Formats: sequence, structure tokens, C-alpha cells
Amino acid sequence: MERLQKVIANSGYCSRRKAEELIIQGKVKVDNVIVTELGTKVSGKETITIDGKALTKENKEYILLYKPRGVITTTNDDKKRKTVLDLIDTNKRLYPVGRLDYDTTGVLLLTNDGDLTNLLLHPKNKIDKVYIAKIKGILTNLEIKKLENGILIDNFKTSPCKIKVKKIDKQNNTSLVMITIHEGKNHQVKKMFSQVNHEVIKLKREKIAFLDLTGLKPGEYRYLTIKEVKKLYSLEHKNA
Repeated sequence: MERLQKVIANSGYCSRRKAEELIIQGKVKVDNVIVTELGTKVSGKETITIDGKALTKENKEYILLYKPRGVITTTNDDKKRKTVLDLIDTNKRLYPVGRLDYDTTGVLLLTNDGDLTNLLLHPKNKIDKVYIAKIKGILTNLEIKKLENGILIDNFKTSPCKIKVKKIDKQNNTSLVMITIHEGKNHQVKKMFSQVNHEVIKLKREKIAFLDLTGLKPGEYRYLTIKEVKKLYSLEHKNA
């Protein structure tokens, strides 16, 4: 038996959070009975309908995208800006795993697998996310220590992270810094550097876990292999 919202998310219809909203709004029926209780569990044999349409299972799809600048990480946009889904040729309902800012580039996963999305985003699994940030100024050892030990942003203390200064440009007063974090709070990397008085000029996500941008140019994407998907799933047991 599994929670109804999980079954809906795993079908590829929408994210788990959106499924919870649909249930609360009374738009979901199980065997022709409206269900509004989030704790409801189903076996998978029931007929589930959303807004009158029967839920069907979709094959899982996993895409690694090299997100370029000037594209937003969402499934649609009221302002008609280009979204990450506009870059991908698929008929599946895919959802980004986390977000990258409009002006941030790099690794972004998209999938209709709700379980994998939750695994990668849940803090307990401590999935590494590696960024390269070009910042104004030069980091001091004290600032590095503050960042690595966890720093307060928006009443939230970040988890310990790793900082490595890759390059210093004294003439232009800039630094190239590699930062490895586990969370994915809104504008987290930019806010972390802001807390030690350094503005992020450019930001690129180089890696999620073991996945990187090898062989891809901005705007290009590839499908994950079965081996890669299994390896991602194995991270839950390794880190939990």
C-alpha cells in the first residue's frame, strides 16, 4: 500500500506536492469516490481519476540538461519566458529536480520519477551539489571557515560545506571558487557568499552526485543510462 499522492507522482502526472494540492481540492477520485485525506493509501489496483480523467502509468524518463543562461527552471511561465522544458523534445510530463536561477547555468535533472526526485532533494541523503562561483573580492581564511561550518541565511543555518579557491584575479579583484553543498534552498549559494560580503558574478552547477556535464554544451541534454539511475537510487542507502 502506498500513499495516494505518491502513486499520482510516480505515474508522471505531476509532482507529489501538486498531487497533494489536487487531493485537498477534491479533484481526485479513487474507485469513483472523492478523496481529500492526504494519508489515504492505495494498492495500485484501484481506478484513480483526476478531474474526471483516468490516471495511467507513464514509463519513467530521466534527462540530464546543461541549462544555459536566460532560461527559467519551471514547467511553464506566465510571462512567456523560455523554460527548461522548451529545450527538450519529449511528450512526457517531466519536472525539474530542484531549481537553478534564471542566470545560473549547469547540471539540471528532469524526470517523471517522483521517488528519485524526493531521494535527490531530501537533506538526509546529503547528495553533493558542486558549483563554480565567480565572486567579487578575495575570500579570507576566516570567511572560508565561516562558510564551511555553516552560515545563517533567511533564519536557516546551512549544513557544513566544502570550499576550494580555484583561482584569484588580483587585478580585477575576483575569485573563482568551488563550493560543494547538500541543500538546495532558494538562491542559496548567492546568499551564502553575500553573508561574507562577496557578490556572485557568475554561477554554474558542475555536478549533482556523480553526474556532470561531460560531452554537453549549453542547451544540450542526454538521457541517463539504467546504470546511472540505479547508482542514483543506491545513494539513499549509502547516506541515510
